[in-house]
Amino acid sequence: MCGIVGYVGSRDATPLLVGGLRRLEYRGYDSAGVAVQQNGKLEIRRAEGKLDNLVTAVAQHPLSGSVGIGHTRWATHGRPTEQNAHPHVDCGAVTAVIHNGIIENFADLKAPLVAAGHRFTSETDTEVVVHLLEDELAKGALLEDAALAVLPRLEGAAALGLISAKDPGKIVAARISNAGGVIVGYGQGENFIASDMPALLEHTRSVSFLGAGELAIVTATAVSFRTLDGKPLTKERTTVTWDPVAAAKSGYRHFMLKEIHEQPRAISDTLLGRVERTTGRVVFDENVRMTDDQVRALPRITLVGCGTAGHAALVGKYLIERLAGIPCDVEIPSEYRYREPVVTNGQLIVAITQSGETVDTLAAMHEAKARGARVLALVNVVGSEATRAADDVIYLHTGPEIAVASSKAYTAMLVDLYLFAIYLGQRRGTVDPERSRQLLAEAFHLPTLIDAVLGQEPKLKALAYRYHGARDFLFLGRGIQYPTALEGALKLKELSYIHAEGTAGGEMKHGINALIDEHMPVVAIALRDPVYRKIVSNIAEVRARAGVVIALAHDDDEEIAGHADEVVRIPRTNELISPALAVVPLQLFAYHVADRRGNDVDQPRNLAKAVTVE
Repeated sequence: MCGIVGYVGSRDATPLLVGGLRRLEYRGYDSAGVAVQQNGKLEIRRAEGKLDNLVTAVAQHPLSGSVGIGHTRWATHGRPTEQNAHPHVDCGAVTAVIHNGIIENFADLKAPLVAAGHRFTSETDTEVVVHLLEDELAKGALLEDAALAVLPRLEGAAALGLISAKDPGKIVAARISNAGGVIVGYGQGENFIASDMPALLEHTRSVSFLGAGELAIVTATAVSFRTLDGKPLTKERTTVTWDPVAAAKSGYRHFMLKEIHEQPRAISDTLLGRVERTTGRVVFDENVRMTDDQVRALPRITLVGCGTAGHAALVGKYLIERLAGIPCDVEIPSEYRYREPVVTNGQLIVAITQSGETVDTLAAMHEAKARGARVLALVNVVGSEATRAADDVIYLHTGPEIAVASSKAYTAMLVDLYLFAIYLGQRRGTVDPERSRQLLAEAFHLPTLIDAVLGQEPKLKALAYRYHGARDFLFLGRGIQYPTALEGALKLKELSYIHAEGTAGGEMKHGINALIDEHMPVVAIALRDPVYRKIVSNIAEVRARAGVVIALAHDDDEEIAGHADEVVRIPRTNELISPALAVVPLQLFAYHVADRRGNDVDQPRNLAKAVTVE
């Protein structure tokens, strides 16, 4: 991990590589580097820390060449140092490699190379690849043929970019597993590679996506593809419609704040075209291929997702069981494939992932498919691995989400799950036309309600400044708002580095009460829903132990002020769509706490946007 860029053409490669890496900073990283073909040899510049350090290194020792690769690294094997930064080079410094993922058998591959006299200069697993390539290139192989000889020997997760002064004018990119994306971008007299779309949007929107076990040979004028067993491969070009401006901050202090404020638009986009005007039926595009008969026959649904996507899955379980009457369970993807899961004949797996590249979610999808399940992916990134592995796909349509901590993708997930639950209910006869109209009217009103909540940002900022010094937070929710409590706690942890815990209110007496005192603020999601009285009782438990209560309540709830120290109000809406509204003030609160503490909001420490290693 984490970011890959490459350029081959006629322009100076270095500013293009650095610019691409700049647009991938949101993925999280701890070092960076570039390699450029210059005067018949390779020149390497690397730096520990932020990209500005690499820019300084390049300014001090300029590079000039029209073929190059760049990388931002998030440490897995070896400390975050300049020595361990990518690109890595062979003994003669004529071949370079960049790599996202983990090579699990690197130690076995390294031992004979060391015995043969290869000099390793880093602690990484990646460096073994370039020394293996060195041996193949010494035999006179082309770079792509050397790659085809080496890559099948690698075990684990690997997306790679390769260049060599022995075979100039080309980049070889490859993907040996379902982890780590590789995109090829097409230009006029120039071509690109990248691990994610924002690196390419300034230059092209015509792309191809590498699948597992595929390799691309990229020159300035041509791109060709092979499978890793050497067979020629034809890849379709895809036109990505994201506007390059959508990947810029547009005047906001951080991408995170911009994306929080983009949620009304993102939800409008995800609703667009998904309801038939004449019938009121929810419809998805041709990427959802389930027939009505298959929907009616569904015996069970399992939802899988990591982190924020897992919280969306918990809401999805509530929605689908309530509206469609289908038994649902929620699984942690990283555990799912290791526990011999039982898959019912005809069962549907719903995989939720913003990037479509989260390795644990992809592994769960493949495990489920191998056991006979149908897989539907709820995903944002067009052409990502999840979209290719799934039988059915529902796109979020939120556009690029740059900040590591998710905001607009989460609310879009909730809205799409709401639509999907209605879709299932309509086809199974559990949601009648009148109920459908009511539910959908609430969904289409949601962007306006979120706008109203965003208008409370000054109050949430003041609260954040008041409580930014707390060491611990507790978030309480019940019913459909329990996942909202989990997500609120996660956002605060991710952004502010304050320990925060989300829990179901009814579980307080089973251990949580031991933590409550006057130093622990408690955020209680106390909306006027069927469990309102229960959550008010939980608030009373907190107050009895001198805890400070920040209540999230409806704007017409006059009672709640007597139970809480602080009240944040949101408009009333249908209980089933309310999690998409209730999470917004919690996002703003977490953002402003983190900003007040001086944290890097868009790139929290130790975190990455697309988790492509286990």
